[in-house]
Amino acid sequence: MMKYILFVFALIFAIGAKAQSVMQRTPKGALYQIYTPNTGEKIKDGDIITFQYIQKTDKDSVLYSTYASGHVGQARIQPSQNVADLMEIFPLLAVNDSVLVKVPTDSLFKDHEDKRPPFFPKGSNLNFIIKILKAQSMDAFMAEVKQAEITGANKYIADHKLNLQTTASGLKYVITQPSTKRKALKGDTVLVNYAGRGLDDKVFDSSIEAIAKGAGLQQPGRTYEPLQVVLGTGGIIAGWDEGLLLLNEGSKAIFVIPSNLAYGETGYQGIAPFSTLVFDIELVKIKPAKHAAAPATKAPAKKPVYKKKVTSNKN
Repeated sequence: MMKYILFVFALIFAIGAKAQSVMQRTPKGALYQIYTPNTGEKIKDGDIITFQYIQKTDKDSVLYSTYASGHVGQARIQPSQNVADLMEIFPLLAVNDSVLVKVPTDSLFKDHEDKRPPFFPKGSNLNFIIKILKAQSMDAFMAEVKQAEITGANKYIADHKLNLQTTASGLKYVITQPSTKRKALKGDTVLVNYAGRGLDDKVFDSSIEAIAKGAGLQQPGRTYEPLQVVLGTGGIIAGWDEGLLLLNEGSKAIFVIPSNLAYGETGYQGIAPFSTLVFDIELVKIKPAKHAAAPATKAPAKKPVYKKKVTSNKN
């Protein structure tokens, strides 16, 4: 750990010393110095970049570091909207470039002086030390993300020894407690107990109090009871809407739901984008809708039978 700290501060010092006399300015007013320029292809509009960065004050107080957090930065390159989005800087760089960027805090807190913290006095800068790790087209990025999701889901299934069936849409499921009662239909209202978790086995939501509290979930005011949903109306994620139609009242199942049938590329309330989700499901009760009766099958009309007319020959 000490070696890491010494490396970071050595890097900060080296970049800062070199940058003192050779900083350049972007049209929006950020100062920058490319510290380790490379001859590779420059980052393009629309690229998805992956990068490490250290964020610090002018007095070298580190505010955030991806090296320390273990979570790299990612961004899609688009036209710059403000000096702090760094979109003027990234297209100047290639993979493996390192750069020091100084963003004037007077620009950040313009018209918001009441929000200026004491460690950013007037005339100071918010400093970034950035190293570009990867630049990809959107298609390449999406292919990589989807493959990583598939690999993670397959590992979870293997590790938990789940014998799952897979539907045409990609929903994976196993019925762990069968039932001979009525099966759910579109339009029915169903009451469902559930526990949802990620591939790291951390529970993110549950209708069951013991599970929620055991997972340390903070849900003040939550009433723990079966969730009531109407099937086929789009009020729940697609994986649930499809999976619950496979179950009978009183049955239990495990759903492994890929992100395209869950919260997709945006995520939801702490669920990361492109997350496969695992649900323990119990279909507690079905409240049948008034389903229209199937039209009676009309019997085909009988064809008339014509008797062959017999004629006699009289001599």
